[in-house]
Amino acid sequence: MNFLINFCLHGRDPQSPEGRQRCGAWSGGIGIALNLALFLGKLMAGIITASIAVTADAFNNLTDAASSVVTLVGFRLASQEADEEHPFGHGRMEYLAGLVVAMLILLVGVELAQSSVQKIFHPEPVVFSVLSAAILAVSVAVKLWMFWFNRGLSRRIQSAALAATAADSLSDAAGTGILLLGLLAGRFYSLPLDGWLGLAVALFILRTGWGAAKDTVDPLLGRPMDRELAADIDRIVLGHDYILGIHDLVYHDYGPGRAMMSLHAEVPADGNFLELHDIIDHIERELKARHHVETCIHMDPVMRDERTEALRMQLTAIAKGIDPSLTIHDFRITAGPIHTNVLFDVVVPYGFRLSDGQVRASLSQGIKGLSDRYFPVIQVDHSYVEEQKGE
Repeated sequence: MNFLINFCLHGRDPQSPEGRQRCGAWSGGIGIALNLALFLGKLMAGIITASIAVTADAFNNLTDAASSVVTLVGFRLASQEADEEHPFGHGRMEYLAGLVVAMLILLVGVELAQSSVQKIFHPEPVVFSVLSAAILAVSVAVKLWMFWFNRGLSRRIQSAALAATAADSLSDAAGTGILLLGLLAGRFYSLPLDGWLGLAVALFILRTGWGAAKDTVDPLLGRPMDRELAADIDRIVLGHDYILGIHDLVYHDYGPGRAMMSLHAEVPADGNFLELHDIIDHIERELKARHHVETCIHMDPVMRDERTEALRMQLTAIAKGIDPSLTIHDFRITAGPIHTNVLFDVVVPYGFRLSDGQVRASLSQGIKGLSDRYFPVIQVDHSYVEEQKGE
């Protein structure tokens, strides 16, 4: 399998448009050929056995062949360069191809469920055939191979479309396996299971289609940034001199290998502006080379004198006292003759137990408890980075 995947890539970068298009073309071509062969074999088996479930499974493979065409075309369109009408490229065509595949899976599931329910209320005898059983067994093996192949490709190039294709192949293998068991059960026990097995296959297909649709819709709507990617970006940015901290990391996905990102980098307020600007430019180029991400970095000058740092540590403790998940950034103070403004942003998780107003009120109360001279100015932010489950 690794040999085949490496052959598909042919030495190309897995995240490059050329490498992804080549993998999509191979996956689509193999899918079309194998699914058409399975359609013809299962159609013959369905006619021999007079089984509605086997015949429906045959047309499921015909739909899979159409899905492979969609995958092939989707990768082809996604590889096109940016133009005046689409300045961010066509990478999201890959997600749309995956969504079309998911819709086809759901359509097959609905049609199969309707036919199976009719067969439950109006059962017909199923004729056992050794040839038909052999065709179904070979179909299970072929679909399992297609699942492993497409899953390996999807993981190598991080493709939601190929992941949906792999999920479809696994559901087909399970569904055909259930049909094979039903055919054997009908042969030895004379049980009218055809309609019920068809319904079970339909439900499995619907579940697979729903999962595939969610995996392709999420990047189209906008999902949180991957934690591992965010951690590596933190490591790269903070690894440079004079970068004191980063925040407000925002990531826009325009398709695999096509992304834009912005972040705020805290730098010393008394630093050399030209030197800091050169460092920021270097970081932007490094992020593009490593992660294929166009990056825009905003410099936030911060004071790190003893008074400001001591008050920042006190405020961090207050925030953690409200909830350990709260973090602060952009902290600064401006002293006046009557009161001192304490300005900062607090990052609040989505679905937090307190409203934004309650968070502000709790922090303001804690700050007032330090001194009546402090006047808090608080901005509530929400993270764009995926939170680790269980934290």
